[in-house]
Amino acid sequence: MHIKKASLEELNDLVSLFDQYMVFYKQPSAPQKYRPYLGERLMNNDATVFIAYNKGGEAMGFVLNYHSFSSVSLGKIMVLNDLFIAPAYRRQGLANELIHRVVREAKNTGAIRVDLNTAQDNFSAQALYEKLGFVKDTEYFSYRLAVSA
Repeated sequence: MHIKKASLEELNDLVSLFDQYMVFYKQPSAPQKYRPYLGERLMNNDATVFIAYNKGGEAMGFVLNYHSFSSVSLGKIMVLNDLFIAPAYRRQGLANELIHRVVREAKNTGAIRVDLNTAQDNFSAQALYEKLGFVKDTEYFSYRLAVSA
């Protein structure tokens, strides 16, 4: 396995995996819609993406991270926003490796922490995150307000 920091050269691989990810989350398959969004994130350095490849050069999974800040902590935060492993490659430690790569990147860029969210019923992801040292927030609630039609 080889983990690579994605650039526009890996956009095709990223779009393919991202499309599978969106379908997993019950969104329509729409690679033509996801390509410009992901390309813009990479071009503008809005996100850091890592893609895992097998020895044959096939993309097996990805993790997409956004960069943010905490006023209270006075520091940079890395937000692990999207993590996906293609079904054929699950249960092989790939998610673990991608998360470790995110943590290294966070440290290398001076971030003070890595934040993430997961579905309340995604017990396998919760178990992995907690095994890796992530602590479930019991102090704050998350709220959303949609502002677009």
